[in-house]
Amino acid sequence: MPTYIMLAKWTDQGLRSIGDSPKRLDAARKGLAEMGGQIRSVFMTMGDYDLVAVYEAPDDAVCARFTLMLGRQGHVRTTSMKAFPEEAYRQIVASI
Repeated sequence: MPTYIMLAKWTDQGLRSIGDSPKRLDAARKGLAEMGGQIRSVFMTMGDYDLVAVYEAPDDAVCARFTLMLGRQGHVRTTSMKAFPEEAYRQIVASI
């Protein structure tokens, strides 16, 4: 299953209700699971982004649905990247 990296920043709305953030994460896990995906890891970070998540989704369309689902709630702004595992990276570079 494809892997994705999500970089997230809390919005003003997200910060005002920061105490509910763990509940929102649980809901996001459930929502992605219902779409056939799974959140593998979540990190709170310091710097340009507040959260980093590593997750799997069946395809890019599910990734897009998931990020849109999060965005419309208004608590975070996200940047998502498709991630290639080391084996795929090696195959891609070897094919050049």
